[in-house]
Amino acid sequence: MFEIIFLIAIAGYFIQSFLFAIGAGKKYAKLSQDELPTASVIVAARNEEQNILNCLTSLNELIYPEGKLEIIIVDDRSTDDTGRIIDEFIQDKKRFKKIVTQNEIAGLKGKTNALANAIKAAEGEIILTTDADCCVASTWAFTMASYFTKEVAMVNGFTDQRAVNNFEGMQSLDFIYLLTVAAGTTNFDKPLSCIGNNMAYRKSAYLEVGGYENLPFSVTEDFNLLFAIHQLHKYKIIAPLDRDALVTSEPCKSIKELSRQKKRWGVGGLKSPLRGYLVMGNGFLAHLCIILSPFFFSLQAGYLIFTKLLLDVLFIYPVLKKLGIKKNIKYFAAFEIYFIIYVIALPVSLALGKKVIWKGREY
Repeated sequence: MFEIIFLIAIAGYFIQSFLFAIGAGKKYAKLSQDELPTASVIVAARNEEQNILNCLTSLNELIYPEGKLEIIIVDDRSTDDTGRIIDEFIQDKKRFKKIVTQNEIAGLKGKTNALANAIKAAEGEIILTTDADCCVASTWAFTMASYFTKEVAMVNGFTDQRAVNNFEGMQSLDFIYLLTVAAGTTNFDKPLSCIGNNMAYRKSAYLEVGGYENLPFSVTEDFNLLFAIHQLHKYKIIAPLDRDALVTSEPCKSIKELSRQKKRWGVGGLKSPLRGYLVMGNGFLAHLCIILSPFFFSLQAGYLIFTKLLLDVLFIYPVLKKLGIKKNIKYFAAFEIYFIIYVIALPVSLALGKKVIWKGREY
């Protein structure tokens, strides 16, 4: 009986992976340089003195038509040297401006409030967001904005993580895996998730849904906005696989920090539509079967586990190659161990409580 359940779980996992891969590989039309709209890059920073300078340096190298790009850095009430570093870096750079969050817009909290304040001040037609612990490619803004043909309201990109060891490498592959799933579903017009450190949207669409102040509070504001714009049912949301739009973030530095990140994402994901629960449920079942299989049968378990690992390699390696980071496949073994553990552990963690601690704040 268990063998049949295992086969069904692996078959479902294979079908999902196949569909996600096809969706993620979809190609889209792009605007010419002359057609690029005005754009505002927004970065919300809170106590990021260790990372903000690298982020600012990469933003300063962005390629974009003269006079069409502004870069807004939000100091979200930092208590370290973040504000001073921003001030010193941007003082002679006309594309940059800094704001400090003083007011809470309609009771918004944390990063969501910081973003809402910046968007109110933004003059660009397109809003691009990344995080203070990220570095962007010089072609990032140009590439993301080029996908905003008339019918497109949101573009979601891929984020890698800096990796020099197995702990960082498993996080990097996890990001790519999850974002490939996100791209696959998004490009079939069935979005499930996105990542706020590499996303762009029309300011007009943001205002049409009423802005963050009109949306229910969420610890994953990117997820919230994605669904609000999708539910307008009048625009396209796309997630192109394009290395020129790649963002690289800093990995979590400890298991505690990593578990808090996963908990935050998990709590945000509880607002997923039914299809999201089906995808997560199938993944949970497949990984649970992987853990239990040695207790029920030995030789067959080996074959089926190998099949699952092969599926994951075939799913993730082509994406790494297209993004120019195929070297990170060397962390695949660490990723698989980590992936199996957290897919099983996360639902248990959510069942025990939904309190989220992030960037020194509790939600």
